Amino acid sequence: MRQMKLGLFLAPAGHHMAAWRHPDAYPDGFSLKTYKRFAQIAERGLFDMLFVADVFSLTPKGKRSDNFRFEPLTLLSALAMVTERIGLVATATTSFNEPYHVARKFASLDHISGGRAGWNIVTSSSPREALNFGYEAHFDHAERYRRADEFTQVVRGLWDCLDDDAVMIDKESGLFFNSEKLRLLNHDGAYFKVAGPLSLPRCPQGNPVLVQAGSSEDGKSLAAKYAEVIFTIQRDLAAAQIFYDDIKTRVASFGRDPDHALVLPGVMPIVGQTRQQAQDRYETLQSLIHREAGLATLGRHLGMDLSDIDIEGPLPEIDLAKLTQSRAIGIVETSRREKMSVRETWEKLVVSKGHRQLIGTAVEIADSFQEWFECGGADGFNIMPPMLPNGLEDFVDLVVPELQRRGLFRKAYAGTMLRDHLGLPRPGLPAP
Repeated sequence: MRQMKLGLFLAPAGHHMAAWRHPDAYPDGFSLKTYKRFAQIAERGLFDMLFVADVFSLTPKGKRSDNFRFEPLTLLSALAMVTERIGLVATATTSFNEPYHVARKFASLDHISGGRAGWNIVTSSSPREALNFGYEAHFDHAERYRRADEFTQVVRGLWDCLDDDAVMIDKESGLFFNSEKLRLLNHDGAYFKVAGPLSLPRCPQGNPVLVQAGSSEDGKSLAAKYAEVIFTIQRDLAAAQIFYDDIKTRVASFGRDPDHALVLPGVMPIVGQTRQQAQDRYETLQSLIHREAGLATLGRHLGMDLSDIDIEGPLPEIDLAKLTQSRAIGIVETSRREKMSVRETWEKLVVSKGHRQLIGTAVEIADSFQEWFECGGADGFNIMPPMLPNGLEDFVDLVVPELQRRGLFRKAYAGTMLRDHLGLPRPGLPAP
């Protein structure tokens, strides 16, 4: 029986905009101990993977919790030592990295974790990131994706420079590795020139799992060509079905199996023993939103300064053609369609980073998951707890058992690697 996949989108306080202000947030401060606790709760809940996002800049405002973050590969290497099965996925941008560095770091994480690594391919969205790498401005949207395509080709090529059995460590013969099972990459393209190979054996998974997050036309094309997991923003089933069908069709057009490109929309579930308890938890978090934080976060998503705007009026006129981020387009379209004020827009849409919110009991949330899963809207979900650790513990203790009762989710891990959990094949080597 087909079963859904679950990812945990990690954030130190949680994904509600004001979660960090809740008395129960940051139980161990900003520390490895905090992340260790969350990872072990998710593994207890048999999640397929946990995911750590990344941005190479700091927003100079003090009323948001997502300003500060660990470097993801360093963090996940530490978490690999305190978990055993859960997949470990991190963002690494193709705009402000080099392919050799990314290939080597994720291959190292795959070895360190015993085959649990995944790379979330992004092109970066914040213009402030460019300023930290010697650029006056970010690359334009089309160039970012051309660069990302070639970057991904190079990374995959570097992962495949050695055969699985090239490193022998044969002490009796004195042969450490068989050089006949090594291939130079010798890539020479528009953006990168890389000889290869990597300085470590082929990954336990063959290649770490490739993940992509982005729903623009360029983003969907990149996902269809390479991604094995797609994180996306969809707020209603009809739109989710259209996106799902589109991605699967695009994947097939590249000669790939659509079942090997798993679509996981982000969801922020607020769970209670009763619907009223869930609603009360939501209202508590809403009461903690600071006006300045709401405006600043909405403005960041839309790429504009909203500090002097009438928050009880509608969003200003915005040319959707100039918005390259699918998240921003979705926020504007929903705000216009539902005739929201600026304040309502951040309260209803931005609090969950543009993703769908579900408020209710475990049965109600499982009902919604099942409908999307069985009606062609998703292969699973990227869970964004509103607050950590409470929101994650509620999900693991209440929703996961309900999904298991319905046969929609595993009751035990069947393998040890991320590809095992996701039902993805181990990539073979390119033809000689």
